[in-house]
Amino acid sequence: MAENIIIRVQSPEGMKKITSTKRETAAAFLKKVAKEFGFNSNGFSVYLNRNKTGEILSQNKTLSLLKIKHGDMLFLFPSSAGPSSETMDTQPHSSSSSSSSSSSSLSRSHSAPQIPEDEIDQYLSKQEGKIYRNRDPQLCRHGPMGKCVHCVPLEPFDEDYLNHLDPPVKHMSFHAYIRKLTGGADKGKFVALENISCKIKSGCEGHLPWPEGICTKCQPSAITLNRQKYRHVDNIMFENHTIADRFLDFWRKTGNQRMGYLYGRYTEHKDIPLGIRAEVAAIYEPPQIGTQNSLELIEDPRAAAVEEIAAKLGLRKVGWIFTDLLSEDTRIGTVRYSRNKDSYFLSAEECITAGHFQNQHSNPCRLSPDGHFGSKFVTVVATGGPDNQVHFEGYQVSNQCMALVRDECLLPCRDAPELGYAKESSSEQYVPDVFYKDKDKFGNDITYLARPLPVEYLIIDITTTFPKDPRFHLLLHASLSH
Repeated sequence: MAENIIIRVQSPEGMKKITSTKRETAAAFLKKVAKEFGFNSNGFSVYLNRNKTGEILSQNKTLSLLKIKHGDMLFLFPSSAGPSSETMDTQPHSSSSSSSSSSSSLSRSHSAPQIPEDEIDQYLSKQEGKIYRNRDPQLCRHGPMGKCVHCVPLEPFDEDYLNHLDPPVKHMSFHAYIRKLTGGADKGKFVALENISCKIKSGCEGHLPWPEGICTKCQPSAITLNRQKYRHVDNIMFENHTIADRFLDFWRKTGNQRMGYLYGRYTEHKDIPLGIRAEVAAIYEPPQIGTQNSLELIEDPRAAAVEEIAAKLGLRKVGWIFTDLLSEDTRIGTVRYSRNKDSYFLSAEECITAGHFQNQHSNPCRLSPDGHFGSKFVTVVATGGPDNQVHFEGYQVSNQCMALVRDECLLPCRDAPELGYAKESSSEQYVPDVFYKDKDKFGNDITYLARPLPVEYLIIDITTTFPKDPRFHLLLHASLSH
């Protein structure tokens, strides 16, 4: 029996190892490569060298005659599209007009669905994003046209710069995070933003289905919760105070809580490098049943009509808002300050609801094999602040929380709203282990099983603001239409 050898094949989608023999013909080997990478017989070319020299043709010569040995690296280039065949080059393609959209999008053109991104994402992907600094008169020792370490432009993901902003920025923008991934010598050619899956992979035929059997190939990986370093939206801005006041009128008149959908658009947030702002132009309050302590949404027969009208006005659903207000003193109009570091900012049930909405409004992304990654859908809570006045607090839940909610792995705790609970596996559903890390009284990092789970590991806070000069997008749209 011929001795098996392993040949490595590098492609724009990544590297794969092909098992072969020294006596196998080049034609048979190329058929294995086509099957492994999902190409037809003439949809690619394989070369001995990265610079496209030494092409391996479909012929009856053996691999040993072609000087191909165990452990050798071959290079595969798709031949169906011109620009994508250049993604294996060591030098970036600079003459093409589409080079500004990052070479990583080209390398993934054969694997990721071609879903159009949002306009704001397309715009920011073409921006330079550098943070320019003036010449420091004390530290810089060069002329006005020179640059040094004290005044050279910074990358948009520079943590020191973000930490020294006023107020400090804990989360870099999503596009700054993409620049961090796609930087370096390879320009992020093989970067892929993978969505977390908590479900057993289908199609594993080596054993009986769950609960009778499971293996390492189909078993989802355990999840260790980390505080997300980036956020998809960096600021929420209501166009004017009237929008919020009208929404609060229901609570002022009845004392019952209220919920609504935020309609607006996504724009550039210039206070943070490559940041995104959700501008709210209107709030739609769907049919619901509200009490002083609860909210229940009911079926909305007008949902499709509302979406159609919003689209004609140039608006889209960007988030949701709900009240959690309790009067403190009705004579002076104060409200109770209940959400703080000693209680919670979002309850587990609210995190699950936010995760459900974010999964419904996923973010189109060219770097994800699934065509989507994360969400720009925001959550706003109208609640009492430290001064006992109504404050608007913005949040999102992390991508890890979205995955746990999507795959039905996260539950709220009945007696502790600040705690969630990772489900245990049952005969109906396999649930991977979920962990989080915290420090003990000696300062050591300790890993805990997420039963229960503090929800602050799932939350990303977003600044919510009102402009100095009120804006009225709907009134402007109406005047222009007439």
